[in-house]
Formats: sequence, C-alpha cells, structure tokens
Amino acid sequence: MKKIYRLLSLAPLAVWFFAGCTGADRYDIDPYYLTGTKEKQEQLKNLWMLLKQHDSVAAYPAKTSPEDSAEERFSLAREIAAIYMRQSEYAVLNNFLSDQIDAMPDNRYNAYYLLMSAYAYMLQEAPQVAALYFEVILKNYPDLLVQGQSIHLACLNQLLDLVTDAGRRVKYYKELTTRFPDQTDLPVAYFMLGQAYEHIGEWDHAIEAYTQFLTFIGANVPGFPNAEHYAKQLVDFSKSSQDWTFETLSDVVNAVKAAIAAGNSRRLWGYRAKVNFFARSWSEMDADDSGMAEFNLSDFMQGTSVQYAAALDPTSNATEAYLKTWGWSQYISTWYLYFRKIYFPLNPDIHGRWEWAGVYYGEKF
Repeated sequence: MKKIYRLLSLAPLAVWFFAGCTGADRYDIDPYYLTGTKEKQEQLKNLWMLLKQHDSVAAYPAKTSPEDSAEERFSLAREIAAIYMRQSEYAVLNNFLSDQIDAMPDNRYNAYYLLMSAYAYMLQEAPQVAALYFEVILKNYPDLLVQGQSIHLACLNQLLDLVTDAGRRVKYYKELTTRFPDQTDLPVAYFMLGQAYEHIGEWDHAIEAYTQFLTFIGANVPGFPNAEHYAKQLVDFSKSSQDWTFETLSDVVNAVKAAIAAGNSRRLWGYRAKVNFFARSWSEMDADDSGMAEFNLSDFMQGTSVQYAAALDPTSNATEAYLKTWGWSQYISTWYLYFRKIYFPLNPDIHGRWEWAGVYYGEKF
C-alpha cells in the first residue's frame, strides 16, 4: 500500500501557465465534481477549467508537441484525482477517472487512472475489485513509468498481496523474476514461486525454482525461517538415487533393530538416508541438518552391546518416529534414532515411504 501511495503522490504542479483562471463561466463544469470545502471547491473549479482549456484546440499554440500536451493534461487530471482521493470521495474519483478513460481510450496514461481506481477500492476495503483492476492493467495496457516507478511492477506486488490462488501466483512471480529482476527480492520470489508450483502439483518446476533460490546463500524469506533447509532437502532428494527407503515405518525400524542386534555397523549404516541425514543434539533441533560423510559408525559400536527400546518413543506420530537406543561407546551413550515419512510428491513411488533420517544425541528434554 505504501508503494502505491508514493506512486500516486504528486510533485508540486508546474502547469499553471494558464494564468489568472479567467473565463470559468465559459466552461461547463458539473457541480457534482466540485466537492469539499468552499476553498477546495474553488481549487477544483480552477483545475477543471484548466483541464477544459487544455482540451480546447484553440487554447494550444501550434508549437506545443503532442507529447508535452499529453503530459500537461495528465498532470492536471492527476491533481484533480488526488484531491478526490485525499477527501475520500471515492465514488466521485472513480467516475472522474472513468470519464478520462472513456474520453481518450488510447491515452497512454489510462493505466495510471486505473491504478488510482484500484487503490481507491483498496481503501474502501474491496480488495477483490482492486485485484480485477490490477489484472486489467497488466493484460490490456503497456507499462508506464510515473515518477520513475513501473505501474506493472506495482500491480504485480499488489496482486501477490491480494491473490491466494496458486496458479495465478505462479504467473505473477514468473513475471517479477523475468521482467523486474533488478527491482525484486529474487531469493524471496524464487522460493515463493516454488511454493506456488507445489500447490498446483508442478513439482519439476518447483524443484527448478528452489534450485534458483539456493544460489542465494543465506537468504531470508519472511514467514519461512527454515526456507533454505526446506528447499535444500527437496532439491538434494530429487537428485539422489532414493534407493534407501522402506515401504512402512515398521519395515525400516525392524531392519535397523536387526542390524543393531547383530552388531553389524556396515549393514546399519547402509539403512541411513543417503541425503539430508543428520546427527545432532536435542538443543540443535532448529539448526540446519549437518552431513555425516565422515561419520564412522563402527567406532561407536566397537567393544559394546548397543540396546534399543522395545517400542517407539510415545512422541512418535504419523510422520515422525523416535527409537531410543543406548550403549554406544564414546562420549554420549544414549541416541534417539529418528525416522520420518518421506514428503516427495514428485515421485509417487517414493512419496509416503519411510527413511531413517538422523540421530539425536542424549536424553530427550
């Protein structure tokens, strides 16, 4: 809203070349458009007279270029509209803007008039109507720079605040990243594009968007504190063999238990997830997963008998499970093995299976 407001704000009007404002009675000014206090009505009357003088061919010297003429007229119309906006005269404002568009349908400033109408509907708490106006501008009008700001960019940003439909959000984020990369927070845009693709089930494109997002190391996405970790898990998993998964939770837990009972560290290590596997303490639960490429499981099973609980920890649920084990040598004896249900709709054969995904060191808090 603040960006739109700045876009609609006015620099001091410098088009007062029609000095004196005489002859107002010659112009038919509808009293409907003279609103506010007596002072404001007089100001509007003068502006309207200037606008009508401008539209009179006789009032223009031949040396005035069409471009200068259009810009001067736009400055006048914009100031009139701004007065209605400040007075919260939204019905009058929209009628005035509609008249401008109807009178000059090819005017390149019509996109701006529609933008003002959209903003007025937002102030009237009619966001759905405002969204329709933003869409019309994007689809039917060329972009326009006003005070150095793109109207299309303003519309895209507003639509992303107003629209929840994932398919439409895909379109908006794609347009942002391709048309306005220098004026867009690209990490946020790529991550949110991935989220939108997920919601419409286009997982290949979601992975592409997350891959782009991950090129911005350490990027923050408002509302998604674990965005980098989430995207990395999906991207890494998509590139992996995915050959370590089990059909059910019971399958993976029983396999792990059997390897522990046999003291077979090689077999046990072969059951782990080959990507995104972690080992950390409970106090690091919110930290990024750390790899275990140098982890030698046999060192922790040598010369001891590792035991495991008969049942899973009570905090286990439909998507995550914990198995308490103890008797590991060196430092911390108790480990909780962590199992999770795989979320990967890109591959229906893998989605919903289970994996041994990590280790938590020590007793649970």
